[in-house]
Amino acid sequence: MTGIYTVLARAMAFILIIVTGYVLKKKGFFHPDDFYLFSKVVIRITLPCAIISNFSRISMDNSLLFMCVLGLAANLLMVIVGFVVNLRGTGLDKAFDMINLSGYNIGNFTLPFVQSFLGPMGFASTSLFDAGNAVMCTGVTFTMSSLVAGTGDRPSVKNVAKSLFSSLPFDAYLIMTMLAVLRIGLPEVVVSYAETVGGANAFLALLMIGIGFEIRMEKDKLARILRILFLRYGIGVGLALAAYYLLPYDLEVRQALALTVLGPISSVAPAFTGKVGGDVETASAVNSLSIVMSIVMITGTLMVVL
Repeated sequence: MTGIYTVLARAMAFILIIVTGYVLKKKGFFHPDDFYLFSKVVIRITLPCAIISNFSRISMDNSLLFMCVLGLAANLLMVIVGFVVNLRGTGLDKAFDMINLSGYNIGNFTLPFVQSFLGPMGFASTSLFDAGNAVMCTGVTFTMSSLVAGTGDRPSVKNVAKSLFSSLPFDAYLIMTMLAVLRIGLPEVVVSYAETVGGANAFLALLMIGIGFEIRMEKDKLARILRILFLRYGIGVGLALAAYYLLPYDLEVRQALALTVLGPISSVAPAFTGKVGGDVETASAVNSLSIVMSIVMITGTLMVVL
């Protein structure tokens, strides 16, 4: 029982950080535009440092590189589901579900949980999964959805690659994975700096989520929102069970994957929805509600697997 109380206490602390950001925004201490400032700090500074710090503390097993494939596969599965459940719908209906069912907000949401509850191996596994996830989230899913919708911009391979490699977290994943595979260590001063800065990642990422959290939707769109969330987390539970019980990896890796596939929808989904001419307000509501759902699902999962 002590372990359960510890998990609940820490999870509640995470929730309170998110609530703090939201309440301070409502009180005027933070402004909605501050979300973008925090996003820059997290994406460009604390998250890359957290990646460097955790990868520096593991001995990389090359079999973990398969996590990248799993990240791609999980996204592709949800894209296919989004297409299939709308076979009788319009191209825009298909594109909406393809974008808003797939993608995982790992760097800003799931990694803080993994960073706090699991060790470096769990963090590395989640990071490698996110590398595959990032390939889809930063352009491939949007390209497929845009073609299906027949509207919006259609990025070239060059633009997709540019978007991917201009992401500092993705660059950090790539470089640190190569160094870990080659057994090349970084200077101690670099690791020490990364540990200090990366230690702030969980707090800043969760505070940022609270600042950006907002739900605006019309009642007639509620059924569609609930359907997407039901599909997303119904399949997510199935993937979590498969990852935990069926994959031939150490316990910590399986725990990390079970948490990762229950994470919220990618934060770029509303923006890409707008680019294909979809309903941004509904996409934003789905995105925010997925954060609430993931808090509940991940907390429950932690109580079971730890």
